[in-house]
Amino acid sequence: MSGTKAAGTTPDGTTPDGSEPAAAGAGGTTPAGTTPAGVKPGRVRRRQVRTTGTLPPEGSAPVLDGSHPLPVRQWPITLVLAIAGLGLVITWLGDFRIGLLTVGAAALLAALLRLVLPEVGMLAVRSRFTDVSVLLVLGVVITVLTLVAQPDPWLRLPLLDNLGRLIGRPSH
Repeated sequence: MSGTKAAGTTPDGTTPDGSEPAAAGAGGTTPAGTTPAGVKPGRVRRRQVRTTGTLPPEGSAPVLDGSHPLPVRQWPITLVLAIAGLGLVITWLGDFRIGLLTVGAAALLAALLRLVLPEVGMLAVRSRFTDVSVLLVLGVVITVLTLVAQPDPWLRLPLLDNLGRLIGRPSH
């Protein structure tokens, strides 16, 4: 023994029947029903059964009733993913501008659907404001970067030419 006396033991550190004291169980008590030193009786920490304080996203209710198959009930996210997938296939086949513009359009469509539809199923992740803001920024950035991509950009932004001259690149 280490010099500390466990509850329910004799002065020599053994239990009244002569055996060594058992370690505390999961409930904080020893098998004899006594509590180890430093543990308050009756206070056992248990895991919460349910998380509290968080609310589901605004549009997370099923879009249609449960009688329809899942892709039909989740048509907003299915449509957006189908368009984004089509854009990736177009990019993979070689026309990167059209493909990436399609991906950007899918993000912009997702922002529009999240803004106007009351229930969008799995397209809702956070609050409506957050979802629309993130999707709108993402869609605009993808679209603008695709339009100004080299070689032969479809859109010329003087700001980018000025930044290029600032870092020492010649303008075209």
